[in-house]
Amino acid sequence: MQMPRPTDADRARFAELVPDSPDVEVKPMFGNLGAFVHGNMFMGLFGSAVGVKLTGAEADELLAQPGAGPFGPAERPMGGYVTLPGHWSADEAAPWIEKSLAAVAALPPKKPKKPKKPMKVTKKSPNDVGEA
Repeated sequence: MQMPRPTDADRARFAELVPDSPDVEVKPMFGNLGAFVHGNMFMGLFGSAVGVKLTGAEADELLAQPGAGPFGPAERPMGGYVTLPGHWSADEAAPWIEKSLAAVAALPPKKPKKPKKPMKVTKKSPNDVGEA
């Protein structure tokens, strides 16, 4: 599976759509971008597509809009995320982004992952060769 890369214009559009909130953080993800609140992603950029996390009736309502669809790779779309129609203005997209932000902000914060312990490297002596 090849990951699509966003253009500078795609990144600029995404930045324009991300709500201005101190709790929101934008991070790179697999060559694309994600917008997070309390460590949980509520909005993502995949190539030129902008997706938001919605559940139930809200997801169905957005999917009924012309130009909306699954978000992520065609072979394996991200569950719970819906692509916003690409022709929508920032004003048209804003209510859906706010719904996504509010729903994801209500989730428990993600706990930071503990750093992996460095692997201990031991040198074998020449006498260790062939011993079991």
